[in-house]
Amino acid sequence: MDRRLFLSTAGASALAAATPRVFAQAAGMSGNGDDARLSAAFAAIFERALDRSPMFVTSLGLDKGARAGAKSQLDDNSKSGMMKELAATRAAIKELEAFKGASLSDAQRLNLDVILYSLGQQTVAPGTFGLNSVQRPYRIFQQGGSYFRVPDFLNTAHTINDSADCDAYVARLDAFARNLRTDTALQRDEAARGYLAPAWSLDLTLGQLKKLRGQPAAQSSMVQSLVKRASAKGISGDWQAQATGVVEKAIYPALDEQIAAIEALKGKTAAGDGVWRTPRGDEIYAAALKQATTTDLSADQIHAMGLEQVADISAQLDGILKDAGYSSGTVGERLAKLNVEPSQLYADSTDGRSALLAQLNRDLDAMKAKLPQAFTTIPDTKLEIRAVPVEIQDGASNGYYNRAALDGSRPAIYFINLKDLGDWPKYGLPALTYHEGVPGHHLQISTAQTAGDIPMLRKTAFMSAYTEGWALYAEQLADELGGYATPLDRAGYLQSFLFRAARLVVDTGIHAKRWSREKATDYMVEKTGFARPRCQREVERYCTQPGQATSYKVGHGVWTKARAAAQAELGDAFDIKQFHAILEEGAMPLSMLEQRVAARAKAAKGA
Repeated sequence: MDRRLFLSTAGASALAAATPRVFAQAAGMSGNGDDARLSAAFAAIFERALDRSPMFVTSLGLDKGARAGAKSQLDDNSKSGMMKELAATRAAIKELEAFKGASLSDAQRLNLDVILYSLGQQTVAPGTFGLNSVQRPYRIFQQGGSYFRVPDFLNTAHTINDSADCDAYVARLDAFARNLRTDTALQRDEAARGYLAPAWSLDLTLGQLKKLRGQPAAQSSMVQSLVKRASAKGISGDWQAQATGVVEKAIYPALDEQIAAIEALKGKTAAGDGVWRTPRGDEIYAAALKQATTTDLSADQIHAMGLEQVADISAQLDGILKDAGYSSGTVGERLAKLNVEPSQLYADSTDGRSALLAQLNRDLDAMKAKLPQAFTTIPDTKLEIRAVPVEIQDGASNGYYNRAALDGSRPAIYFINLKDLGDWPKYGLPALTYHEGVPGHHLQISTAQTAGDIPMLRKTAFMSAYTEGWALYAEQLADELGGYATPLDRAGYLQSFLFRAARLVVDTGIHAKRWSREKATDYMVEKTGFARPRCQREVERYCTQPGQATSYKVGHGVWTKARAAAQAELGDAFDIKQFHAILEEGAMPLSMLEQRVAARAKAAKGA
């Protein structure tokens, strides 16, 4: 999965991968009969959800045995599919609400509360607005749609080990063509309702669609991914011919139809860049903020929080930059100068990209060696660092994380967008690796996935505020562990924080205060010093995915507040390793996180 899919939007289908052994563990948390019945209810709901989402089955590495058939299918992206999911979610809520008065252990009560919260959030977009997601309100845009998701999914999630896997891949190519046509039809319908991405987003989308369509079918990435991997495994068969036939006869015509549809619709899209431009846009944004942050903070409150944090972090950077000889101009101007120092840049070449990836791996290995200072449980889940595929790099985020398969059949992947190496001065790279890798996303998500005493639902939950907040906290923790070798490396970490604080201002500016894409980009460049192309790609993401960017700093604030409260409660008895063990309980809304940290601290004090 793209790590920015989270529980409140991915829902039960992303979490339905529990095995009988795991369910037995969950049911055995206590001798309480209600606990066992609740675990059985979780299991039944999850199994039904798995049935509806073959792509999540594959993402979790469960497309084998009784669920091998899922490997030949893609998710149902139709309107009827969305309504079936909504009905199933509402039925699950009704089933689980019957347990509110049950005699449950504390652990199961927490599970019930988290799951009901998450399921409730899932109903908001389809039930209230007739959309798939309030944080991704457009069907097709520069970072969304089957055209963007499926080829990458096939390349990174669909494993190739035998001829059956190759046959399944070809079947999924055929399903991809159908999903493209469904997207096209639904985008026309949603455009008629007023839900169509801004014109510049559609231009970016068209560029990526044409790039995907532009290669001869036999040379397309979709065909070559299968051919190369089948060859590497010595799997016999003319897979190139089979895949080429589907791409040429089914996928390319569907792409042509989608390109024509987007070109025809582009002139009809509403002016402006924020979600306010759509019907009920203000309501959608309020729902998106609530979903992204798991709080009731208003846009004005988040905007003010961002302005305050930008000022505070800029003041910290001011001193570091002056000590490094950068004393002229604003903090943003000085950072901009540092960004283009030749000594800070990798060559914009194949060799330069290889050197950058090699350094990221060295930073990752160095931090892994430091983890025992702060963690008792350190999963050995494999992590690979890869460049974002060229076909989608124009619209893709700068960096993101895909979780590993539960059975270890596929590693976790940390992607970095290497379209322009000028976006990546050396001093800022360690913080990115600590965010996406360890002690950030990879450690947090792998810890939850390998925890032995919580239901699979909790193991696989991904809530943006919790998870992105942890990743920023991880950048801070890396500083405490000596992860920044030089003052400039530390400046890179603070610049990362400045960037996330500026997001609070920009996201709310775009969607609540009607800032333009240009005004938002100007602000990002002015305050962070990052290169304009990088800032613009980020702003474009915020325009088309309202609210998500606010989750980082809101979540970080709660993580640091919770740790401070635990330290105050325990004093000298505070143990950082025990504090970090909260990760083994899985993701949860921020208010529940604070409550759980406080409860754990009181229990430790009384022990």
